[in-house]
Amino acid sequence: MAAAGAYGADLPAVPEWLNKGDNAWQLTAATLVGIQSMPGLVVLYGSIVKKKWAVNSAFMALYAYASSLLVWVLVGFRMAFGERLLPFWGKAGVALSQGYLAGRAKLSATAAPGGGTPAATEPLYPEATLVLFQFEFAAITLILLAGSVLGRMNIKAWMAFTPLWLMLSYTVGAFSLWGGGFLYHWGVIDYSGGYVIHLSSGIAGFTAAYWVGPRLKSDRERFSPNNILLMIAGGGLLWMGWAGFNGGAPYAANITASIAVLNTNVSAATSLLTWTCLDVIFFGKPSVIGAVQGMMTGLVCITPGAGLVQTWAAVIMGMCAGSVPWFSMMILHKKSTLLMRVDDTLAVFHTHAVAGLLGGVLTGLLATPELMAMESPVPGARGAFYGGGIGQVGKQLAGAAFVIAWNLVVTTLILLGIGLFIPLRMPDDQLMIGDDAAHGEEAYALWGDGEKFDATRHDVSRGGAGGEREMGTAEQRLAGMGARGVTIQL
Repeated sequence: MAAAGAYGADLPAVPEWLNKGDNAWQLTAATLVGIQSMPGLVVLYGSIVKKKWAVNSAFMALYAYASSLLVWVLVGFRMAFGERLLPFWGKAGVALSQGYLAGRAKLSATAAPGGGTPAATEPLYPEATLVLFQFEFAAITLILLAGSVLGRMNIKAWMAFTPLWLMLSYTVGAFSLWGGGFLYHWGVIDYSGGYVIHLSSGIAGFTAAYWVGPRLKSDRERFSPNNILLMIAGGGLLWMGWAGFNGGAPYAANITASIAVLNTNVSAATSLLTWTCLDVIFFGKPSVIGAVQGMMTGLVCITPGAGLVQTWAAVIMGMCAGSVPWFSMMILHKKSTLLMRVDDTLAVFHTHAVAGLLGGVLTGLLATPELMAMESPVPGARGAFYGGGIGQVGKQLAGAAFVIAWNLVVTTLILLGIGLFIPLRMPDDQLMIGDDAAHGEEAYALWGDGEKFDATRHDVSRGGAGGEREMGTAEQRLAGMGARGVTIQL
């Protein structure tokens, strides 16, 4: 009976418009993106931080993922992909009813100005599939943002922040660039989230880090990863999950998806190798932490143009991704008073905002007319190197400026509003303790039989175990600037 209902012809579960291959791939892509967050970033955050913050950091990611889903189906999805309310915002509405979710997915605001909806914007699967896929993007954006405020943000303030930011900030960028807003129709290119996800999370995270305030001085100076091997595992889940991140963006199992997945891997590998070579040249040794940084910037940089550029261009973008954010993090950071002042724990500004903006500009140069014709709503759109002129680069910069300004202002207003009722930063006495003060739980029972680490007997702020001292030496070599916040970034 189940088999007949799934594969029989002319049955309600298999309407004529349903493309089973597209639906299967889109659900697979959604699952891959979900794995990037759960467990990918949960594992990475829990391992890349000092051990006294392992539980809190992992839980911030876990909570953001769960809270985002309810907000998304209650109001968020239709604010980002529903009917147009404003040039940059869709009409709020629920995505919970059978009648809505079982029907064919539609992006009504993407209709061309003359009327009608371009066929490329009408996926051949149900609305429920699109709701799930786009939720994974919304959730991972918030989790990436969290990387800027690890190690000191009041968990109660974070619990209030996540739904507000999703509704008031993320949905605006998503609608403007993807859902049929003014930047979409103007022709700003953001294939799979270089602006909507990475530039947004980098700018919002940096802004949040400013308003929340810094970690303890001892934590800023010494913030060694508690488990580098698990950090690599979390990073590996991110890399492999990016096949769904960029491969699912065309909303179909088509040629663009294939090119996007290949380009994604090529850029990530090239960036990782570039970053590692720079570490060897300037610091004398290849750094595993640096390799994860380079992997991440390569994935972020290719995202705005993954399905729109040739593979040789993905190599160029990977080289730029492994060098420009490296320079901004290792050189420019210590020369900037503002960057040194703001405690961006995992340097999300460098690895996501800088890399995302870089990728958007490079896409404006390198996008080919043939690949653009498959995706862009603007006829004849192409990169500057293919006859598109400087106009496309100008659009890319203008789109980035809007995303930056909106996230800076809205994130500020949200945090100032929350701060009226809940302290944004944990008090210093709790920051000295970490997980146990925030949750009453700790990550490691170091002595067996459930006995916990005694911070009064083993002062980690003055060196801790020998293994931590060794990692601290490595991070000082990587950073060269005395602030831990710019050495183990995501």
